[in-house]
Amino acid sequence: MANRSALFLLAYAAVELSTHAFAQLPQPDGGAVQPGHLPASWVTGGPNCLEMQDWEVHQFNPDFFILRESGCTNYEKPFLYLIFGKERALLLDTGAGPAQTYDAVYRVVNRWLEKSGRTSIPLVVTHSHGHGDHIEGDGQFRGKPGVQFVEPTVAGAKEAFAIKSWPDTNGIIDLGSRLIDTIPIPGHQEASIALYDRLTGILLTGDSLYPGRLYVNDWPAFKSSIQRLVSFTEGKTVTYILGCHIEEARQPYLDYKVGTKYQPEEHSLDLGRGELLELNAALQKMGSTPARAAFRDFTIWPKEHK
Repeated sequence: MANRSALFLLAYAAVELSTHAFAQLPQPDGGAVQPGHLPASWVTGGPNCLEMQDWEVHQFNPDFFILRESGCTNYEKPFLYLIFGKERALLLDTGAGPAQTYDAVYRVVNRWLEKSGRTSIPLVVTHSHGHGDHIEGDGQFRGKPGVQFVEPTVAGAKEAFAIKSWPDTNGIIDLGSRLIDTIPIPGHQEASIALYDRLTGILLTGDSLYPGRLYVNDWPAFKSSIQRLVSFTEGKTVTYILGCHIEEARQPYLDYKVGTKYQPEEHSLDLGRGELLELNAALQKMGSTPARAAFRDFTIWPKEHK
């Protein structure tokens, strides 16, 4: 039995090493993706809310923007993503609480149009998943001229992204010389999706992987979804994995508790494929027995196990 266990561990290690190697590039040449930068830190929620704007806007590069809602507006402080192609723009999520998301988004859109010498661009509004802190601004976009609104449901995602069989096949949307892959990843919520932007190599994972508490509502579905993300990213350039929240502190294995508005020493937003592999290995090891487990950059948090 000991020999069999040793052989299994060696085989597993070989698979992990080959997976890591397959995700690497032959030369440190930037991976042929559009570069960009993330801020060293984000404004969160204070300490003086009277001085806080409702939204912080960061330009990753000329066609990729990140919006973060202030903790003074809603303690969830979600991140939204706005990506421009030559024919359409895409907004992922509409925020939480009473913030005027539409106004914030269109301030960015109008600046982009001005710099691009254009007068208009259609906007696709979709969602990482259907929880309230990501869809509260939906009413500000639904039915507006120039907006294609994707309902935060499985049916909505399947139709918008031509996903033939949920969750086993992926979809795609072409923004105009910019392809965005759509990967169904239910488990946190039934309509959860991940988006992969081929131009930047950024993988957007919603609430399924981010520096914080990964709430799992459907354990078998979540395990399968994370494995699906591992398989999807094999051989692809993954520059950043970006989720929709930061709950971890800069200190490893420590999070900010639920309801915290001001996070002066929070973790960086970005994770990498290594964290995805780490999460997948932990889920596979747990098998059919969910358990809370804290890792350096995130915590697995099955909702049925307090």
